Amino acid sequence: MKIKQRLSFVLLCLLMQGVSDPLFAQRSFWQTKKAYLAQKPPADMPEIFAPGLLADSGLVLGRVAFSKDGKNFYYGYARHWFDFRGTGVKQVHFNGTNWDKPVIIATDLGNPTLSTDETKLYFGGKNSEVWISEQTDKGWSAPAPWLNKQYGLYNFMPSNSGVYYVGSNGNGGAKKDYSTYDFCTLVMTPADTMIKSLGRPLNTPGFDGDFYIAPDESYIIISAKERPSYECELWISFRKKDKRWTSPLSLGPNINTGLAHRFGQYVSPDGKYLFYTRGTSEKDCHFYWVRFDRLLAMLRKKAFVH
Repeated sequence: MKIKQRLSFVLLCLLMQGVSDPLFAQRSFWQTKKAYLAQKPPADMPEIFAPGLLADSGLVLGRVAFSKDGKNFYYGYARHWFDFRGTGVKQVHFNGTNWDKPVIIATDLGNPTLSTDETKLYFGGKNSEVWISEQTDKGWSAPAPWLNKQYGLYNFMPSNSGVYYVGSNGNGGAKKDYSTYDFCTLVMTPADTMIKSLGRPLNTPGFDGDFYIAPDESYIIISAKERPSYECELWISFRKKDKRWTSPLSLGPNINTGLAHRFGQYVSPDGKYLFYTRGTSEKDCHFYWVRFDRLLAMLRKKAFVH
């Protein structure tokens, strides 16, 4: 076989193998113009995500979530800040050609979070409890109560290890007293549910509950410098080999410019973009996104220099 023919044959074999490889297919969709709801990706300055596309009524706010293949997007909506009435969660599905219109999959719930195997979808309830939907042949099942304790369970998130992370006052305080909430780990066994504060340097004497944990638990993005009126900044901490956390670092002036509410932080499964909710009031509350992989590498290096 001639050299050119041999090279063509090898390339064809690799291409055919890639098409049948789910991981290749997953990566390739993230790299297409249809990814991220067909929005043009931002650079290092945060931009409003999908302006006018999602807020068909009320506000968009809270955490968002993408499936690992990038073809399903979940987000929360509400009528007003600090009012659980009229809240819910919508799903946007990529049908193979285009993105479908948003569909309501849960009402009176917020903060959608996929399980690590994507067979379950967790939601936050108005009484700081966790609800769950399960994947079926016909789509997501109707949400049902799943975890309710005497202490709060706010911003519930799973990790690859099976340890859950949550904002909670499981170590003391009234369930509705959010000033007592800490960033915590939650370990569930058939016999018991154990909750433990992550302690310093992540937690403060005030409210600590808005966060994003990387699936491998290598870093956590927290809402820091929280005011009594909940204006805050986004900071990051990295987990050391001894499982302690580095002193949190600011995500920088591009993200933390000005006094504003910043919460619902989330990193896309491909690791490239940070999403979060930002607003100074209901009138300017939006989902934002910003290039994150380069910033993450820089901050990780900085965190371990000291």
